[in-house]
Amino acid sequence: MNLIALLLGLLIERLATKYFHLRRLRWLDRLIDDGFRSAEKLASWPPLLLIALLSLLLVVPVAAIAVLLGDTLSGLPYMAFAIVVLFFSFGPKDIGEDVDEYCSALESGDSERIEQTAKAIVEGEVPDNEMQRIHKVEEAVYVHANNRLFAVIFWFIVLGPMGAWAYRVTDLVRRRAVFSASREQQSNSPAATIRDAAVLLHGWLAWVPARLTAIGYAAAGHFDAALAAWRAPEAQRQASLPEHNEFLLARVGIAAMALADYDDETLAQRGVRGATAANRLVFRLFLIWAVIIAAMTLYGWRQ
Repeated sequence: MNLIALLLGLLIERLATKYFHLRRLRWLDRLIDDGFRSAEKLASWPPLLLIALLSLLLVVPVAAIAVLLGDTLSGLPYMAFAIVVLFFSFGPKDIGEDVDEYCSALESGDSERIEQTAKAIVEGEVPDNEMQRIHKVEEAVYVHANNRLFAVIFWFIVLGPMGAWAYRVTDLVRRRAVFSASREQQSNSPAATIRDAAVLLHGWLAWVPARLTAIGYAAAGHFDAALAAWRAPEAQRQASLPEHNEFLLARVGIAAMALADYDDETLAQRGVRGATAANRLVFRLFLIWAVIIAAMTLYGWRQ
């Protein structure tokens, strides 16, 4: 039942682009902020434990509904619920739409719009240097495709709706914690401590999916180059676990893309070509995962 729901959820996710704004879930910000304030009052508790408890509280309602629905009416209500949970667990925005907006901005030559659309993909500040920004955007496509799509699929396969929603909850908590810490002046403030814990918890959940996604990039692109990039020693030895996840996805994705530079193209053309190639590789991997899930579903039907 989960695999059927996943296939239908992936189909709906591709078709219901006009409703993606509903996935921002701004109404959860107040609950998460209340959780942060409670965590700050319990300064003697391990921050990671507090963030895990906060995330668990937000996951429990979804888990309870999934258990209560069970096999009621041949599992149809459960499947409908799973599809809804999947829709809100993906994203919040579609990486392909972000890439299209970025490429459109590059083609128009609007520097302000280029910076805004690049920030939307990177989910942070971008370099002032144009070529560095181009490379940063390409790397971010590979990193955030895992966060917005593939990791959600992985956890749905493992734990059903609860798994997909748990991953999205940790991402929502992480984003809110980063935002809250950015408003603080002190680097060692309680908000910064909570941010580090939220980032680490999300990084733990992303560890396995990041490596499966990196393998997928290799399979969908230039395998030998991607494998060499995977095996290459990391320059950022002191990086945290979440940073290692991102470095792996970025360097394997770039190597799998194997994009050559042309002397006769402008920076705008290079940016469009690179971002488009990155998005195509992500989409090829999406099709591979969809075929595998479909095969697993058919196998399950025959049993």
